[in-house]
Amino acid sequence: MTGWNASDQPVGAPLEVTLPRPAPPRRPMAGRYCRLEPCDPAAHAGALHAAFAPDTGGRGWTYLPYGPFADAHGLRLWMDTACTGEDPQFFTIFDADGPAGLASFLRIAPELGTIEVGHIHLSPRLAGTRAATEAMYLMARHVFDELGYRRYEWKCDALNAASRRAAERLGFRYEGTFRKATHYKGRNRDTAWFAMINDDWPARRGALEAWLDPSNFDAEGQQRASLAR
Repeated sequence: MTGWNASDQPVGAPLEVTLPRPAPPRRPMAGRYCRLEPCDPAAHAGALHAAFAPDTGGRGWTYLPYGPFADAHGLRLWMDTACTGEDPQFFTIFDADGPAGLASFLRIAPELGTIEVGHIHLSPRLAGTRAATEAMYLMARHVFDELGYRRYEWKCDALNAASRRAAERLGFRYEGTFRKATHYKGRNRDTAWFAMINDDWPARRGALEAWLDPSNFDAEGQQRASLAR
């Protein structure tokens, strides 16, 4: 919504939240199909490496600036360095069989009420499941409903078609591509930006909750209705 000032110029709408917002606490988030726990390298690295191991070609690591890791020790060393701070704030995603993926909050800006989700890496058994979608729902719900943030961002390599589809399926809107925004693994990266704002969230929350409801799945676990925007 646009307003007007005393000089008859268009200006942005007044802030609808009080800033700064709280920084996200390091605490678990639990749902029906999954739970997220703050990363504990000593406790989680072995099981995570085993869950990632079926991806023998390392396709899941292509668009991340690290990995794949040859063994659990290598993954543990990386997690000790990267996954124990406050920003990025990493979580291990648990499905019914144990640790199955990673995700984080990053670029946390309480003074602006903005936060990003990223460093998402799902094991083959977690990718494409209800638990994977629920993990993203739990993180978004925490950002908007519990912390009261204004904006939730998703960024990825512009060539990462799977990540772009996931962002749009969840309800993030494409906002543009920043050319040669960064580099990793010896390659340039154009970065595609997506975001969800607090105005978008009520409708997306309802759609996600309807999709995740057990009644949306038949006896074989197939969805009855897709998660449409």
